[in-house]
Amino acid sequence: MSGKPERSNYQKGLIRRYYENREQISTQRLGEIVTELYLAESEKKKAKLWEQAEKALHNAGANEAWLSRVVAEKNLEGLAEIVQELF
Repeated sequence: MSGKPERSNYQKGLIRRYYENREQISTQRLGEIVTELYLAESEKKKAKLWEQAEKALHNAGANEAWLSRVVAEKNLEGLAEIVQELF
């Protein structure tokens, strides 16, 4: 025995549904990040949000060419366009 308790059926269901809806969750988070980036004032906050945006784009299944270009240029309008296409 590993000493870890097994997950209940309820917990297993939650985990399964999370992974089934992972793209939608990431897309929603991207929309929130676009809004936060638009309102962010400090460069430190913007840098952290761009890192989160890159991760969420990967999770949402965005095109790698778009992803790398938009994140490298820190193009907020381009990010908003990608999010619009993902919705």
